[in-house]
Amino acid sequence: MTASGDVLPQERQQAILRRLAIEGRVVATELAAEFSVSEDSIRRDLRELAARGLCRRVYGGALPPTPDFPPLARRHHEHAAGKRALAIAAVAAARIRPGQMLLLDAGSTNSAIAAALPERQALTVATNAPDIAQTLMARDGFEVLLIGGRIDPSSGAALGAQAMAQLRDLRADLCFPGACAIDADHGIWSVDGEQARFKRLMIEASGEAIVVATNAKLGTQAAHRVAALEAIATLVVEHDAAPAQQARFGARGIAVHVAAPP
Repeated sequence: MTASGDVLPQERQQAILRRLAIEGRVVATELAAEFSVSEDSIRRDLRELAARGLCRRVYGGALPPTPDFPPLARRHHEHAAGKRALAIAAVAAARIRPGQMLLLDAGSTNSAIAAALPERQALTVATNAPDIAQTLMARDGFEVLLIGGRIDPSSGAALGAQAMAQLRDLRADLCFPGACAIDADHGIWSVDGEQARFKRLMIEASGEAIVVATNAKLGTQAAHRVAALEAIATLVVEHDAAPAQQARFGARGIAVHVAAPP
């Protein structure tokens, strides 16, 4: 971006959006210095962009907008069998070792992981997603534990006190909590408080946690915090995830695995 106080507000806003896409965040003081304008001008830009749903304002700057999460059935229809979902699911499944017990959260990406798990490896999979349990029951060599309770129609997950009580009685080697958003500074997020509590307990009940995140989730936050970034060991991202985002997570000690191009 070229530093100039003569840049039109519309041009400046487009440059801000380009930086946001590349770096995953923008800082108002840095933008003001770069464009030779006041911080008030930058804050006005960010307010306008946020009002259009193009960014999410935070103290001192902005983050990408929180991803939209349509109902699970629609997400399955849109991309569960898509090449991108299959590519990141394959990387996640490659982390599995024979004989392990896994906790698999609900969600379209985790459904793809369930389909990619290796057969006849003496794997035990506990899940709060009936669709994932059904997928695994149709495959060879899995012991499936279905965590029950009230089914949330939007996420397709069993939630509530019953599900939490069953989860507390389990101990897994590895878990895949579904992240609605993940930020290198502030951790893992969910759009729903009840889901956030279940995901947090899932991480606590596991020896290791892996988050699989599409590009839209990186560098973003949602309404309910699940856990600090230190709660996970591994992050799996798409092949074209922004290098600046990958570096930001890597600098925090997270092992970042990049999927192959679909």
